[in-house]
Amino acid sequence: MTKFTQVKISEISELAKLAASIWHEYWTELLAKEQIDYMVDKFQSENAILNQYNNDKYTYYFINENNKNIGYFGLSEKKDYLFLSKLYISKDYRHKGIGTKAFEQIKEIAKEKNYKSIKLTVNKYNKNTIFAYNKWGFQTVDSVVTDIGNGFVMDDYIMEYKL
Repeated sequence: MTKFTQVKISEISELAKLAASIWHEYWTELLAKEQIDYMVDKFQSENAILNQYNNDKYTYYFINENNKNIGYFGLSEKKDYLFLSKLYISKDYRHKGIGTKAFEQIKEIAKEKNYKSIKLTVNKYNKNTIFAYNKWGFQTVDSVVTDIGNGFVMDDYIMEYKL
């Protein structure tokens, strides 16, 4: 049974470990190890997540399957939309409908907060994830290249789902 639980401040260390594990097995086909390490440190370390909670209105949720945290998603409240910052599932649990269940939960959260849309960014070469987002009803609305420092950039599409 799939459950979604909001990550507490006391669980940030557990979230950061899960994120590092997933990122290092997921991104190896698209990014160099040095960029993965840098991005994990910059965006998914304990300090980065705590800063997102305190300064950027982020909320994280564990995706739990049979009492095991197997993934997570991160949301940020913007003025006009809910930003889906991250949605990651451990390798052994992908392609089992869990991502779709997570997206249904994300839509419910957006509706509860009276948002009319959900936006996200996705790596332009992340074909499987783009396919999933398209299947869920997201539309590509723009593209952006973001300098994240240390000589690295994120080359992304901006996608939107209208509620």
